[in-house]
Amino acid sequence: MKNKNRIFITIEGGEGAGKSTHCRLLKRYFETCGRTCVLTREPGGTKSSESIRKILLHPQSNIFPLTELFLYEADRAQHIQEIVLPALKQGKVVICDRFIDATVAYQGYGRKIDLKIIEQLNKIASFALKPALTIYLDIDAKRGLNNAKKLNKESYGLSGDRIERESALFHSNVRKGYLSQSKKEPKRIKVIKTQKTAQETHNLIREEIKKCLKIY
Repeated sequence: MKNKNRIFITIEGGEGAGKSTHCRLLKRYFETCGRTCVLTREPGGTKSSESIRKILLHPQSNIFPLTELFLYEADRAQHIQEIVLPALKQGKVVICDRFIDATVAYQGYGRKIDLKIIEQLNKIASFALKPALTIYLDIDAKRGLNNAKKLNKESYGLSGDRIERESALFHSNVRKGYLSQSKKEPKRIKVIKTQKTAQETHNLIREEIKKCLKIY
Protein backbone atom coordinates (compact mmCIF):
# COMPACT_ATOMS: atom_id res chain seq x y z
CA MET A 1 0.00 0.00 0.00
CA LYS A 2 1.44 3.37 -0.99
CA ASN A 3 0.36 5.23 2.11
CA LYS A 4 1.29 3.30 5.24
CA ASN A 5 -1.16 5.35 7.28
CA ARG A 6 -4.16 4.28 5.19
CA ILE A 7 -4.72 0.63 5.95
CA PHE A 8 -8.15 -0.77 5.13
CA ILE A 9 -8.58 -4.52 5.66
CA THR A 10 -11.74 -6.54 5.15
CA ILE A 11 -12.54 -9.97 6.54
CA GLU A 12 -14.89 -12.09 4.45
CA GLY A 13 -16.40 -15.54 4.73
CA GLY A 14 -19.57 -17.57 4.68
CA GLU A 15 -21.80 -18.10 7.68
CA GLY A 16 -19.97 -19.37 10.76
CA ALA A 17 -16.48 -18.87 9.35
CA GLY A 18 -15.38 -16.89 12.42
CA LYS A 19 -15.17 -13.42 10.90
CA SER A 20 -16.15 -11.55 14.04
CA THR A 21 -13.62 -13.44 16.14
CA HIS A 22 -10.80 -12.79 13.69
CA CYS A 23 -11.71 -9.14 13.30
CA ARG A 24 -11.31 -8.74 17.06
CA LEU A 25 -8.04 -10.69 17.14
CA LEU A 26 -6.66 -8.62 14.27
CA LYS A 27 -7.65 -5.38 15.98
CA ARG A 28 -5.82 -6.50 19.12
CA TYR A 29 -2.77 -7.37 17.01
CA PHE A 30 -2.59 -3.93 15.40
CA GLU A 31 -3.05 -2.24 18.76
CA THR A 32 -0.12 -4.18 20.22
CA CYS A 33 1.87 -2.82 17.27
CA GLY A 34 1.00 0.70 18.36
CA ARG A 35 -1.69 1.49 15.80
CA THR A 36 -5.12 2.97 16.50
CA CYS A 37 -7.65 0.62 14.99
CA VAL A 38 -11.33 0.94 14.10
CA LEU A 39 -13.38 -2.25 13.96
CA THR A 40 -16.64 -2.04 12.04
CA ARG A 41 -19.03 -4.19 10.02
CA GLU A 42 -21.46 -4.41 7.13
CA PRO A 43 -24.34 -4.28 7.31
CA GLY A 44 -24.15 -2.03 10.34
CA GLY A 45 -21.48 0.16 11.85
CA THR A 46 -23.61 3.31 12.15
CA LYS A 47 -26.91 3.97 13.91
CA SER A 48 -28.93 4.05 10.68
CA SER A 49 -27.00 1.11 9.24
CA GLU A 50 -27.75 -1.03 12.29
CA SER A 51 -31.45 -0.41 11.62
CA ILE A 52 -30.95 -1.66 8.06
CA ARG A 53 -29.12 -4.70 9.45
CA LYS A 54 -32.12 -5.64 11.61
CA ILE A 55 -34.39 -5.54 8.55
CA LEU A 56 -32.01 -7.59 6.43
CA LEU A 57 -31.41 -10.34 8.99
CA HIS A 58 -34.80 -10.67 10.66
CA PRO A 59 -36.34 -14.05 9.72
CA GLN A 60 -39.76 -12.49 9.13
CA SER A 61 -38.51 -9.87 6.68
CA ASN A 62 -39.95 -10.53 3.21
CA ILE A 63 -37.38 -8.93 0.92
CA PHE A 64 -36.99 -9.36 -2.82
CA PRO A 65 -33.42 -9.85 -4.12
CA LEU A 66 -33.15 -6.43 -5.77
CA THR A 67 -34.54 -4.73 -2.66
CA GLU A 68 -31.99 -6.61 -0.60
CA LEU A 69 -29.19 -5.44 -2.88
CA PHE A 70 -30.25 -1.79 -2.62
CA LEU A 71 -30.48 -2.02 1.17
CA TYR A 72 -26.93 -3.37 1.39
CA GLU A 73 -25.65 -0.63 -0.90
CA ALA A 74 -27.49 2.09 1.04
CA ASP A 75 -25.96 0.74 4.23
CA ARG A 76 -22.52 0.82 2.57
CA ALA A 77 -22.76 4.41 1.37
CA GLN A 78 -23.65 5.63 4.88
CA HIS A 79 -21.00 3.44 6.47
CA ILE A 80 -18.20 4.62 4.19
CA GLN A 81 -18.98 8.29 4.66
CA GLU A 82 -19.62 8.16 8.39
CA ILE A 83 -17.07 5.62 9.62
CA VAL A 84 -14.49 4.33 7.13
CA LEU A 85 -13.26 7.40 5.24
CA PRO A 86 -12.97 9.65 8.32
CA ALA A 87 -10.98 6.95 10.16
CA LEU A 88 -8.63 6.41 7.21
CA LYS A 89 -8.05 10.16 6.88
CA GLN A 90 -7.02 10.21 10.55
CA GLY A 91 -4.41 7.52 9.85
CA LYS A 92 -6.28 4.77 11.67
CA VAL A 93 -6.31 1.13 10.64
CA VAL A 94 -9.82 0.11 9.59
CA ILE A 95 -10.92 -3.52 9.82
CA CYS A 96 -14.33 -4.28 8.37
CA ASP A 97 -16.37 -7.45 8.81
CA ARG A 98 -17.71 -7.88 5.22
CA PHE A 99 -17.57 -5.42 2.35
CA ILE A 100 -18.02 -5.37 -1.45
CA ASP A 101 -16.98 -9.00 -1.97
CA ALA A 102 -19.86 -10.15 0.24
CA THR A 103 -22.31 -8.43 -2.11
CA VAL A 104 -20.81 -10.22 -5.11
CA ALA A 105 -20.93 -13.58 -3.30
CA TYR A 106 -24.36 -13.31 -1.67
CA GLN A 107 -26.40 -11.16 -4.03
CA GLY A 108 -24.51 -12.14 -7.19
CA TYR A 109 -23.78 -15.85 -6.85
CA GLY A 110 -26.41 -16.52 -4.19
CA ARG A 111 -29.33 -14.43 -5.49
CA LYS A 112 -28.22 -14.56 -9.16
CA ILE A 113 -28.37 -10.79 -9.67
CA ASP A 114 -26.37 -9.57 -12.68
CA LEU A 115 -22.73 -9.19 -11.58
CA LYS A 116 -22.27 -6.12 -13.77
CA ILE A 117 -25.07 -4.34 -11.90
CA ILE A 118 -23.52 -5.31 -8.57
CA GLU A 119 -20.08 -4.15 -9.66
CA GLN A 120 -21.46 -0.76 -10.67
CA LEU A 121 -23.47 -0.30 -7.47
CA ASN A 122 -20.54 -1.45 -5.33
CA LYS A 123 -18.32 1.16 -6.92
CA ILE A 124 -20.88 3.93 -6.40
CA ALA A 125 -21.76 3.02 -2.80
CA SER A 126 -18.13 2.51 -1.75
CA PHE A 127 -17.01 5.73 -3.44
CA ALA A 128 -14.57 3.52 -5.41
CA LEU A 129 -12.75 2.56 -2.20
CA LYS A 130 -11.11 -0.86 -2.22
CA PRO A 131 -9.38 -2.66 0.66
CA ALA A 132 -5.61 -2.91 0.73
CA LEU A 133 -6.13 -6.54 1.71
CA THR A 134 -9.09 -8.88 1.98
CA ILE A 135 -8.92 -12.08 4.01
CA TYR A 136 -11.42 -14.72 2.93
CA LEU A 137 -11.98 -17.34 5.62
CA ASP A 138 -12.86 -20.52 3.76
CA ILE A 139 -15.02 -23.10 5.49
CA ASP A 140 -17.28 -25.90 4.35
CA ALA A 141 -20.74 -24.33 3.91
CA LYS A 142 -22.58 -26.96 5.96
CA ARG A 143 -20.13 -26.82 8.87
CA GLY A 144 -20.17 -23.03 8.84
CA LEU A 145 -23.97 -22.93 8.95
CA ASN A 146 -24.04 -25.20 11.95
CA ASN A 147 -21.56 -22.92 13.72
CA ALA A 148 -23.58 -19.81 12.90
CA LYS A 149 -26.91 -21.22 14.01
CA LYS A 150 -25.46 -22.22 17.37
CA LEU A 151 -24.21 -18.66 17.90
CA ASN A 152 -27.49 -17.06 16.81
CA LYS A 153 -29.78 -19.49 18.63
CA GLU A 154 -30.83 -16.99 21.31
CA SER A 155 -31.57 -14.21 18.80
CA TYR A 156 -33.18 -16.10 15.93
CA GLY A 157 -33.92 -19.63 17.14
CA LEU A 158 -32.58 -22.94 15.91
CA SER A 159 -33.04 -22.05 12.24
CA GLY A 160 -30.86 -18.93 12.42
CA ASP A 161 -31.33 -15.49 10.86
CA ARG A 162 -32.90 -14.80 7.44
CA ILE A 163 -29.68 -15.49 5.52
CA GLU A 164 -28.79 -18.59 7.54
CA ARG A 165 -32.20 -20.04 6.69
CA GLU A 166 -31.37 -20.12 2.99
CA SER A 167 -30.80 -23.48 1.30
CA ALA A 168 -27.56 -25.44 1.31
CA LEU A 169 -27.30 -24.75 -2.43
CA PHE A 170 -27.50 -21.01 -1.80
CA HIS A 171 -24.62 -21.14 0.69
CA SER A 172 -22.61 -23.41 -1.58
CA ASN A 173 -23.02 -20.84 -4.36
CA VAL A 174 -21.90 -18.08 -2.00
CA ARG A 175 -18.70 -19.99 -1.34
CA LYS A 176 -18.16 -20.42 -5.08
CA GLY A 177 -18.61 -16.67 -5.45
CA TYR A 178 -15.92 -15.89 -2.92
CA LEU A 179 -13.48 -18.37 -4.45
CA SER A 180 -14.17 -16.94 -7.91
CA GLN A 181 -13.44 -13.43 -6.63
CA SER A 182 -10.17 -14.60 -5.09
CA LYS A 183 -9.06 -15.95 -8.47
CA LYS A 184 -9.91 -12.66 -10.18
CA GLU A 185 -8.03 -10.56 -7.61
CA PRO A 186 -5.36 -12.82 -6.10
CA LYS A 187 -3.14 -9.93 -4.99
CA ARG A 188 -5.91 -8.41 -2.84
CA ILE A 189 -7.97 -11.41 -1.75
CA LYS A 190 -6.14 -14.07 0.23
CA VAL A 191 -7.85 -17.37 0.98
CA ILE A 192 -7.26 -18.69 4.49
CA LYS A 193 -8.57 -22.16 5.30
CA THR A 194 -10.08 -22.15 8.78
CA GLN A 195 -7.98 -24.30 11.12
CA LYS A 196 -8.87 -26.39 14.16
CA THR A 197 -8.35 -23.45 16.52
CA ALA A 198 -8.94 -19.73 16.14
CA GLN A 199 -5.32 -19.03 17.12
CA GLU A 200 -3.99 -21.22 14.32
CA THR A 201 -6.16 -19.38 11.81
CA HIS A 202 -5.15 -16.02 13.27
CA ASN A 203 -1.47 -16.89 12.87
CA LEU A 204 -2.04 -17.51 9.16
CA ILE A 205 -3.84 -14.17 8.85
CA ARG A 206 -0.97 -12.35 10.53
CA GLU A 207 1.49 -13.90 8.09
CA GLU A 208 -0.56 -12.60 5.17
CA ILE A 209 -0.70 -9.13 6.76
CA LYS A 210 3.08 -9.05 7.10
CA LYS A 211 3.69 -10.40 3.60
CA CYS A 212 1.09 -8.45 1.63
CA LEU A 213 1.24 -5.09 3.39
CA LYS A 214 4.96 -5.34 4.15
CA ILE A 215 4.49 -4.04 7.67
CA TYR A 216 5.34 -5.27 11.16
